[in-house]
Amino acid sequence: MNKKHQNMQLTIRNLSKTYSNGVKALQDVSLDIPTGMYGLLGPNGAGKSTLMRTIATLQNADSGSVMLGDLNVLEDKEELRRRLGYLPQEFGVYARLSATEMLTHLATLKGIPPAERKEVVNALLQRVNLWEHRKKAVSSYSGGMRQRFGIAQALLGAPQLIIVDEPTAGLDPGERNRFYNLLSEIGENVIVILSTHIVEDVKELCSNMAIINNGKVLYAGSPDTALEQMQGRVWEKAIAKSELESSQQQYQVISSKLVAGKPIIHVLSDARPDEGFQPVDADLEDVFFAKIMADSM
Repeated sequence: MNKKHQNMQLTIRNLSKTYSNGVKALQDVSLDIPTGMYGLLGPNGAGKSTLMRTIATLQNADSGSVMLGDLNVLEDKEELRRRLGYLPQEFGVYARLSATEMLTHLATLKGIPPAERKEVVNALLQRVNLWEHRKKAVSSYSGGMRQRFGIAQALLGAPQLIIVDEPTAGLDPGERNRFYNLLSEIGENVIVILSTHIVEDVKELCSNMAIINNGKVLYAGSPDTALEQMQGRVWEKAIAKSELESSQQQYQVISSKLVAGKPIIHVLSDARPDEGFQPVDADLEDVFFAKIMADSM
């Protein structure tokens, strides 16, 4: 199974979607997504969820194609759903069902034969570290436990493609780390698309990524290549709060954050903007904000 999955690639070509209100949610999106963890990074409203829902066959595109290996995703939706694991931002649970009962019910819907169901459900609950909590109602779980249950249901049927939409929003640091470890392990053998607006998620997990905004792909490649393109071009300066607006007008300010109550700005420039600036190593957040800023200019 692993060997078969390791050669798999998701190929997206010229995918476009315009909603009835005129919003261009996807504009000629083309991506090659190999086996492993793939980060889809963008601000809220960038088109990430539209792309995820289109790949998951929950809505139709206006034009373009999506291929999972030799499977035409947009034409053979039923077959895609058999190969897909999907963890949306919000997923409903029945109020009184335990994790075992809920997962057994979902395994039935997924078509897993009765003779295999118990073994599959038990193995998944152990894999996501919920075995000790298997008899508790899923509705009583913490955010992190619920997300781990979400991964368990996404893994039903040994999928070739797993889509995870904004998985760490609202998780505390400990829960987020446990979730990272679980996703990283899963991503060794299947395609896992991680859609998020949290730069840290992509930095921690993904060997390939795309940045999307206003329905357009602004960057596609490895995080390391994106960082290399920025090295020597990011400058930092501590300023007074009263100087923030004038600095934004004077320089290409890609980000500002408060450190001990004082704004620190990062500026994109091929040369030192002025004497008060110091060079800093670019990080993925700098890449993200620089791409978004360039797109909005």
